[in-house]
Amino acid sequence: MSRFLLMLRHGFLVAPACVFIFSGCAEMKYYYGHVPEIAPGFLAGYLEAESLPNSLSLVNPPPETRSHAFELDLTIYGASKGFRGTPRWKQAVKDTNLAFPGAAYAFSCALNAPISEHETPHLYMLMRRAMTDAVLSTRSVKEFYKRPPPFVFSMDPTCTPDDEKPLSEISSYPSKHACIGWTWALILAELAPERGDMILERGRSFAESRVVCGTHWQSDIDAGFIIGAGVVARLLADSEFREDFNAARIEMAAVRANGLFPQHDCNMEKAALSLKLHPSRHNR
Repeated sequence: MSRFLLMLRHGFLVAPACVFIFSGCAEMKYYYGHVPEIAPGFLAGYLEAESLPNSLSLVNPPPETRSHAFELDLTIYGASKGFRGTPRWKQAVKDTNLAFPGAAYAFSCALNAPISEHETPHLYMLMRRAMTDAVLSTRSVKEFYKRPPPFVFSMDPTCTPDDEKPLSEISSYPSKHACIGWTWALILAELAPERGDMILERGRSFAESRVVCGTHWQSDIDAGFIIGAGVVARLLADSEFREDFNAARIEMAAVRANGLFPQHDCNMEKAALSLKLHPSRHNR
């Protein structure tokens, strides 16, 4: 895996010789339509640096190790170990993928529609660019707190052993995956409100996969949700995002009219996600 992709996956979005979006950058050589890429396959976001949410002001510090909140983190992390080797564990591995086109599949079943460059190009573009905004919005908090992830604390294996070294060197707080997943979920729920509950539930399970993997605490996830909501609030005020969103809405109407459905096994995903990290939420 390239150094850039590792940096993107694990919380940084820095291109060689420049910080992307924050300055003019001669390194931006690649293009997808009219949108510059910071590296092959990774698009510029919608938001300028000054328009990103001030994430340090949105979230509290991570729990201290002697606090009740950290005890809750430990309890949830301990419960997550029961998923190892199960279909939920395998789904958590799939949910680590933030590279397109594979990343788009994560919400296809919840949306009950294909998400691809060919069938829904505006939605595909929108998800790729919104991901960049979400990643950038977590950076200030990650760099400030530098919280060790659960697997470093407990010395347990994760669902992605090859990523453990870079993950051990980057703050787990907040969860970038949670921020991305919740950003996508809120956008898609607005796009297809009739599928809203299923999409939001998938956003939650996408984020909780990081707890299942052993790479994030629950409080990391919760902070990611808050920042993701802040990202979407800013995106909804951006004219370019709104233009792409409206085009994606037209695409979705065509998808429904043509009877197009997800192109992978939604029953397998449903079975895996039926194993709940927080079963008490579903027994009320």
